[in-house]
Amino acid sequence: MPSGLDTPHGAAELAESLLPPLGNRWLHTQAVAARASEASAAVSEGDRDLLVAAAWLHDIGYAPELRDTGFHPLDGARHLESLGAPSRLVRLVAHHSGAVYEAEQRGLSAELDAYEREDSPVLDALIYVDMTTGPAGQFFDFDHRIDEILVRYEPGSEVHNAISKARPYLGAAVERTRSRLADQPT
Repeated sequence: MPSGLDTPHGAAELAESLLPPLGNRWLHTQAVAARASEASAAVSEGDRDLLVAAAWLHDIGYAPELRDTGFHPLDGARHLESLGAPSRLVRLVAHHSGAVYEAEQRGLSAELDAYEREDSPVLDALIYVDMTTGPAGQFFDFDHRIDEILVRYEPGSEVHNAISKARPYLGAAVERTRSRLADQPT
């Protein structure tokens, strides 16, 4: 297993070994990881490295060599599991950004259910950093990011349908993270 996949450094190394050929996906991943560092105050001190590691790894399932189901959260989680990554990291990648909604659209709910979803500040913060970062790493507010996804994917497509259904869930996670960040001492 690559060393310390649940650390920012180890996760960044793995992401860098898989994602740079994907252009904007790599730019997005780097920006999501940077935002996770900035937003880490929304989670407990002991979970901050895990949040940043999950941010680095959330989209590794897009790497062509990892493609199995074609559903990147599941493909990424399975790869991490095969490397012996900590279960919590695997589960965060599997469930990032409302994956359960897209799994339903793709007929992959049973496969995703193999990874228990944690409802926690860490998952909320991972959703927050992904759902406020555009496809080329630009900062977006939540509504702009959702609208951008809905424009990028055709109406009726699995992603379009899933994001439309997931919007309230994702928005609630973003708001909880904003609130946690606002509650931090300055």
